Amino acid sequence: MSNEQPLKILCIHGYRQNGQVFRERTGAFRKIIKKHADLVFITAPNRVPPLERDGGAADSTVDTDARGWWFSRGEDNYYNPLDYTDSSKGFEDSLKCIIQTFQEQGPFDGIVAFTSPIKFDFAIFVSGFKSRQKEHGRFYDVTIEIPTLHVFGETDQVIAKEMSEDLLQCYKEPMVLQHAGGHFIPASSAQKKKYVEFLDLMIARKK
Repeated sequence: MSNEQPLKILCIHGYRQNGQVFRERTGAFRKIIKKHADLVFITAPNRVPPLERDGGAADSTVDTDARGWWFSRGEDNYYNPLDYTDSSKGFEDSLKCIIQTFQEQGPFDGIVAFTSPIKFDFAIFVSGFKSRQKEHGRFYDVTIEIPTLHVFGETDQVIAKEMSEDLLQCYKEPMVLQHAGGHFIPASSAQKKKYVEFLDLMIARKK
């Protein structure tokens, strides 16, 4: 692998994060794959209102520059992955942001965590799940054939593992990395083997 060109991967952060926060939280993961991939982190265009303190007032010291890719409740820019909703406020702006990033910093070989109508060769999903927004249902009508790695935890309290398992049905031959933890990117030696195996396969496909 030492003489191979590393993969270029676009990294999409989770709700109430931003590109810098996501980068900081993936330090161990970045160390594991640094010989295999160069990671580019971007920030969603939609600002998320700050969390409220126990007394009900907004706390501006919490979640500074928190961002989201779309909102399941548009009137107050709220998002909950469990919501069945007709709202997709901010979704089109997010797609435009990703398209612009591909144009200015691409091409990318793959992505981490998010889907879009942009050409790439593979995807890695961390606690991935099927959107419950009504109009997004059309995205799951056909089986997606690009290689994917799905990472999720048995005790995830944010995205239940059953939601991540349901997403697997949308892909032809998904590779799975299930771990005993919660809502995070695992980076122990046990998971390193799976990451390297997947990325080695993606590098081989480029030849």
